[in-house]
Amino acid sequence: MAVQSPNGHGPPTRFAVALFPGFQALDVFGPLDILNILSKQTPLSLYILSATLDPVSTKTSASGHSVGQAVVPTHTYADSPDDIDVLLLPGGGGTRDPENVQEVVDFVRGAYPRLRYLLTVCTGSAVAAKSGVLDGRRATSNKRAWAWATAQGPNVHWNPHARWVADGNIWTSSGVSAGIDMMYAFVADQWGEDVARGLADASEYVRNTDPDVDPFAFGEKNGLPK
Repeated sequence: MAVQSPNGHGPPTRFAVALFPGFQALDVFGPLDILNILSKQTPLSLYILSATLDPVSTKTSASGHSVGQAVVPTHTYADSPDDIDVLLLPGGGGTRDPENVQEVVDFVRGAYPRLRYLLTVCTGSAVAAKSGVLDGRRATSNKRAWAWATAQGPNVHWNPHARWVADGNIWTSSGVSAGIDMMYAFVADQWGEDVARGLADASEYVRNTDPDVDPFAFGEKNGLPK
């Protein structure tokens, strides 16, 4: 029997992540590892999407990294499954190149009406904003990239101090590690707080549980107005 989520609907089971060259590793691997552990107790499926089936690297010629990791996609954006429940959209240096993420922008715009949830991490919200799906919504993004990220969505109600924001079926998080806190909160929303707490304990992770307080919002190197 399917688990009943606290919000009154059966929890999602089909997840996908949208990749592009130069994605931020922890934006993806942090939330996905939570799903990995969750899948021990509830069946889940995961699709890895990209423009081609070639391995997608966290490193690009412009990223400045000497080390990177590559992920092999399972589907392209052109042949992606049409039964995706939750799409995870990471950020990273690759979001700054419009040509690099145009296929992602187009995919999000076209796929969103079929999704149950869209989750973005870091500057993934800037990519979502470019697609138009955040217009009129509350959202947040990486505080160090704040000026650039928010400029991608002038019709978005950006929250400069949030760790993550849930507005309807769209969840957006602040930078990098904030995606982990958001995913635990999403698990709590769908499967219950006891499940989320157990997963965090299994990973020996101390959660930030207040979505309205990002401890990095006031850092000296962030892009927020002083």
